[in-house]
Amino acid sequence: MIEFRNVTKQYKDVAAVDRVSIRINKNGIYCLLGRNGAGKTTFMKLIAGHIGASGGEIIVNGKTVSTSRMPECVNFIESGSAQFNMKVSDLIDTAAALQDGFDRDFAREMTERFELKLNKRFKQLSFGMKTMLTTIITLSNNSKVILLDEPTLGFDAIMRDQFNTLLVESYEKNPRIIIVSTHLIDEIAKVTERLIIINNGKILMEAGIEEIDENAYTLTGPTNLVSPLLSSVNCMGTTTIGSVMAAYVYGERLTLPQGVSTERMSLQDFFIRLVGGKGNVK
Repeated sequence: MIEFRNVTKQYKDVAAVDRVSIRINKNGIYCLLGRNGAGKTTFMKLIAGHIGASGGEIIVNGKTVSTSRMPECVNFIESGSAQFNMKVSDLIDTAAALQDGFDRDFAREMTERFELKLNKRFKQLSFGMKTMLTTIITLSNNSKVILLDEPTLGFDAIMRDQFNTLLVESYEKNPRIIIVSTHLIDEIAKVTERLIIINNGKILMEAGIEEIDENAYTLTGPTNLVSPLLSSVNCMGTTTIGSVMAAYVYGERLTLPQGVSTERMSLQDFFIRLVGGKGNVK
């Protein structure tokens, strides 16, 4: 459905996307995870055809994408996107009139659940409510690919939880490819199925959350026992305190000597080690 073939996007001396090749061909909720400036927004804009690649080829739904051939099946919403200053009810009606297959019932149900006043104009809403409304309208259309760029900026913890519920319900009602970019790691992990990690314009990995849970772990024990084990594993980094070493590992589990323990690595720790360390997941 979405394929990047050695794609680069260059801004003067900076490669915002750097020779990326990736294929996303199954429906699901994908998390595009990266630090600020990692290339998340550029990656999404390239899929939507809002900007052109400097090199390589992007294919969506079997067709090559460019700024002159933007894919109709893709709906991209950038963080902070504005709407016409109309009443909430009128914005929903306008979206329904312009988009075939727009799910008006879903949109109305979600605005009621999240207490968006139908008679309020867009500019009267808080930043978070503006974002929520835009997200509801986006998820109510029938596009095969939905791209949401940092959709929870300006949300408090309750609104972020509500957003995750909205995302899951939308997908269950209309399965498709939904890509959500964020730097909030553990919260999005509750709803996403697969993770795409980008850093300095490069895709470091694309994997299922369960796969990461199974393969990312920490070895802890005396340095003289842990250190010899690292030659046979994919070590993402170590921390030593006194005579005790913690090694962050991605790969198969080892048979451990007495005195060395293993525990699950959190997704946040995995991301920090991958992006801030060697970045050597294989």
